[in-house]
Amino acid sequence: AAWLRLDALAQVEGIVLMTHLANADADDVASVEPALAAFEAATHDLPGERSVCNSAATLRFGARLAAGGAAWVRPGILLYGSSPDPSMHSADDWRLAPAMTLRTRLIAVQELAAGASVGYGSRFTAETRMRIGVAACGYADGYPRLAPGDNERGTPVLVDGVRTRTVGRVSMDMIAVDLGPVPTATIGSEVILWGRASSGALLSIDDVAAA
Repeated sequence: AAWLRLDALAQVEGIVLMTHLANADADDVASVEPALAAFEAATHDLPGERSVCNSAATLRFGARLAAGGAAWVRPGILLYGSSPDPSMHSADDWRLAPAMTLRTRLIAVQELAAGASVGYGSRFTAETRMRIGVAACGYADGYPRLAPGDNERGTPVLVDGVRTRTVGRVSMDMIAVDLGPVPTATIGSEVILWGRASSGALLSIDDVAAA
């Protein structure tokens, strides 16, 4: 009855039948069977393409479900190069690569004296003299404001393809990074906040999320 009501509306051009496999990332692959059976029972006499697979289902059951007529997939987390079932498979196991890179540049380089602090709240204090880079990106650009940058923990970034860390708090449009591992970095150097650098080096969004 719901399908017939929708089909009668002039503003509805087509109807795609959709479900969502909430347990597609479970250790027990049989846990998706009740959901598939319920979807088939509800839609077996209805026309239209079918959309079943989220990221986990696309990777684990995609071929089988496509053979059964599930034409559309809805990849989400796998587009970031991140495994949807990390307890069983890594991104490398699935041969995933990120479809997104968040890239910026250094807009300033500063020499920090021992004992000097960086950022709001002075969360980071230099223990020795060090070089600091300022990258043009912040929480207004979608970078996580809570990403740590204190003395005990930083968040990984790539500068000119070399892995280093954030220092200090993330501000609205700037992030400070430790240039100790990248002594040749200067204004204009590439900064990768997640994704793939021009050099080919990869910073997994999983590493950022873990931090």
